[in-house]
Amino acid sequence: MKKKELDALKKELLFKRETLTAKNGGEKVSQYAEGYKGFIDGSKTEREAVEYTIQILEKSGYKPFNFGDALEIGGRYYLNNRGKSICAFRIGQNNLEQGVKIVGAHIDSPRLDLKQNPLYEQNDMAFLKTHYYGGIRKYQWTTVPLALHGVLIKGDGTTVKVNIGDDKDDPILCITDLLPHLAAEQSQKPLATAFKGEGLNILIGTDAIDKDADKAVKLNVLNILNQKYGITEKDFISAELCAVPALNARDLGLDRSLIAAYGHDDRVCAYPALTAFLESEKSLSTCLCILADKEEVGSDGVTGSQCSIFYDLLDEICHHFGANRNKVKMNSVCLSADVTAAYDPLYSEVYEKNNSTYINGGVAICKYTGSRGKSGTSDASAELVGKIRAIMDKNGIVWQTGELGRVDAGGGGTIAKYVANQNIDTIDVGVPVLSMHSPMEVISKKDIYETHKAFKCFYLD
Repeated sequence: MKKKELDALKKELLFKRETLTAKNGGEKVSQYAEGYKGFIDGSKTEREAVEYTIQILEKSGYKPFNFGDALEIGGRYYLNNRGKSICAFRIGQNNLEQGVKIVGAHIDSPRLDLKQNPLYEQNDMAFLKTHYYGGIRKYQWTTVPLALHGVLIKGDGTTVKVNIGDDKDDPILCITDLLPHLAAEQSQKPLATAFKGEGLNILIGTDAIDKDADKAVKLNVLNILNQKYGITEKDFISAELCAVPALNARDLGLDRSLIAAYGHDDRVCAYPALTAFLESEKSLSTCLCILADKEEVGSDGVTGSQCSIFYDLLDEICHHFGANRNKVKMNSVCLSADVTAAYDPLYSEVYEKNNSTYINGGVAICKYTGSRGKSGTSDASAELVGKIRAIMDKNGIVWQTGELGRVDAGGGGTIAKYVANQNIDTIDVGVPVLSMHSPMEVISKKDIYETHKAFKCFYLD
């Protein structure tokens, strides 16, 4: 076979991954990245993400919806679920029974939650006891500057918002670590057992309020909190306080091609889901953008994606317009917008190169998640994969496919299976991430912008 014929055959038959590495990101990518950095810095907890999202939605003409409110074609609404999850939706002109378009992400991230009785004193040092939330590697959270975010509900029902550690004039908090000179025994232990959950206690102060007072350091800390927030120790019992990294998003690399930040998983998918939703006003379909809570701990509870509220909302829309809810769900499609594990050459032994996603490889499509024998996955159909692939190709979107590491290396899940369990075709689509679940994760600016474009094309298709 002649070289020209061979080259033509290769071009026709072989699949060659596209890459964004050599492509100039341009002004649009840079501007989008700056918008995202503002979002992620202002959304270190799911409560803050909901507040930030509502500000964006209301500037775009969306109004709050409560069950029982009237709906109209072309109407723009959002349902705020207890301040911790949110669904923005727009009623399209098409018959609902043709199906709705859904992009669903989650806005919670691994962190350290304070226990209900967190404050104690030991050896003239005051600490806060924590209970880690989601899948963390415990050693990564020692000696990291921490901020305290959340709310306390006082005895009279008043809500007090807390944010300590992120302002440049604020003090930071931290968990101390053992010096290497004394860590010989600790260093011999397996990584999984060298650090204990009960040992992730946050140093919060050392000054005594009075040399003769009992628990003088603890009392001094409480006095400072009382002066600033008007709270007492009992108010911790009805509080949701989270220790998160006191680090803002920063460009990473001399070429500024990457973003390092806490909470990319999964707010790096939540932001493009929201921006794509807002930029797809011309879609004739009814569109939903779901930003859920509790994915990192199984999606349970009243604000997780296993809660019926999002499907109650879909029922409400169907009832209002006289549509058969079962037919609507059967014909609907959801993109489960969640991150994938980007291939890391420093840890190549846990990845399978041909079936991994890569930084600057574009938006990632993940047919199935789960672990080992595909346990805990919805496993999207070939027909759905073909449909999404066609949308990407038609619109010139750079995309890639992959799974979460080698078959027996581990695994993970997303909200996809819970949506699919409602008889809605669902597939995972999102942004590749390095150092996932660490206090500082890494993503590509080009990948997040390509994901925004992909979600927008999906809504408009």
